[in-house]
Amino acid sequence: MTVKGNANRRVAETSSSQCLPDCEMFSLRVFLCLLSVSVHVANGMYDPDEVLDLPGMSFKPNYRQWSGYLKASSGKFLHYWFVTSQRDPLKDPVVLWLNGGPGCSSLDGFLSENGPFHVSDNGATLYENEFSWNKIANVLYLESPAGVGYSYSDDQKYQTNDDEVADNNYLALQSFFIKFPNFTQNEFFIFGESYGGIYAPTLSLRVATGGKLKVNFKGFAVGNGISSFALNDQSLIYFGNYHGLFGEQLWKDLNDNCCQNGVCNFYNNSKESCSIVVLHAFSIVYNSGLNTYALYLDCAGGVASQRAMKHLFRNFRNHWEAKKLVGSTPNVQAVPPCINSTAQMNWLNRGDVRKALHIPDVLPRWDICSDAVGNQYHTIYETVKDVYEKLLASGLRALVYNGDTDMACNFLGDQWFVEQLGQKASTPYKPWIHDNQIAGFYQQFGNITFLTVKGAGHMVPQWAPGPSLQMLQSFLSNKPY
Repeated sequence: MTVKGNANRRVAETSSSQCLPDCEMFSLRVFLCLLSVSVHVANGMYDPDEVLDLPGMSFKPNYRQWSGYLKASSGKFLHYWFVTSQRDPLKDPVVLWLNGGPGCSSLDGFLSENGPFHVSDNGATLYENEFSWNKIANVLYLESPAGVGYSYSDDQKYQTNDDEVADNNYLALQSFFIKFPNFTQNEFFIFGESYGGIYAPTLSLRVATGGKLKVNFKGFAVGNGISSFALNDQSLIYFGNYHGLFGEQLWKDLNDNCCQNGVCNFYNNSKESCSIVVLHAFSIVYNSGLNTYALYLDCAGGVASQRAMKHLFRNFRNHWEAKKLVGSTPNVQAVPPCINSTAQMNWLNRGDVRKALHIPDVLPRWDICSDAVGNQYHTIYETVKDVYEKLLASGLRALVYNGDTDMACNFLGDQWFVEQLGQKASTPYKPWIHDNQIAGFYQQFGNITFLTVKGAGHMVPQWAPGPSLQMLQSFLSNKPY
């Protein structure tokens, strides 16, 4: 697109830059950039946020899409990308997708997992995703919280916590449905991945009880999510051992130092000897060169890439002292371990792509994860059990699904979490089928389902695209898996 008002913007920036503090200057520059887009729109050429063309796209999409900003709390603006369903946008559900981190972008979910197109390895062209979730749903991708991806805050202060993120996501949803009122009657679902295991249920509770957002809210789902820090750590020891990572001696040491009368505590054992052997076990999982997100896949970039572990130790191991890890101290890099996001980063940072997505020129480069957010993030919910209990009591449907080769948020911890919610089992634990093959196993407990995806890692839609689309269809339509 041709953005008008650039000359006026340059004059305003020149005359103002001598007298404004940094944060005020940043706010003015972003405002003027967005205003220049609005001037173009005021001429009646097209909706301000609609994306009519994308660099590298050689095919004609059979859906509409918008990219822009949703107002959250004062001075905070969250970037969204919304794609309509390829089937029946007026009747199909609206799905909100949130990646986790905390501090990682939901555009990774769009461009690598379940979006309608992905970026080729050359970082220049796009190709269609035949298993896109917008085959059957309208999907909203939200970069959250402010400071992640192309989302920003006027004051550039990005310290936040679980409750503040939920509040801002709730406000952003209000902004979204004001912008797109025709979708308020569609069934609405919230999906979260990884640390989205905190984001999704806490936001769901606000949607279910807030009163200000009038939508047809039906349920939420969490994929390979962190639901309980204690259960995630406790189960990881069993996962590691029974996947052949520890060996007989380490397993014996873990039992000798952490177990008493047949009861083991690997999470917060007060014995120093237990902490030492648990940290040894964790160092094998997280710091030895294994692909933490997909045990049986190689590590992109080799062993050196796996040592980019700061974000995992910061967010999932925050109760351990990383300096005590056996072996080496994790390197300080923000890119998730063993994940190659170079193509997506290169494409999203192209000037013509940013312009097509209505990203202000003054915003910094897009990155898959934000250290400014992640390093200052405060976790409030060590477990979201109480949140789930309130949501299930309200009659909402829930799905907890896990790729069964993930070690960051392993399936066993989430299975224990669901089982301990006190809901009565309504089906046995049994397989589900995709393309005439067993795709995993599931069990229903009233209106919540626990489900595994066979052979998939942390990002289920990326590594099991066909089964994940079938899973989505079953959950949205409330039909058997």
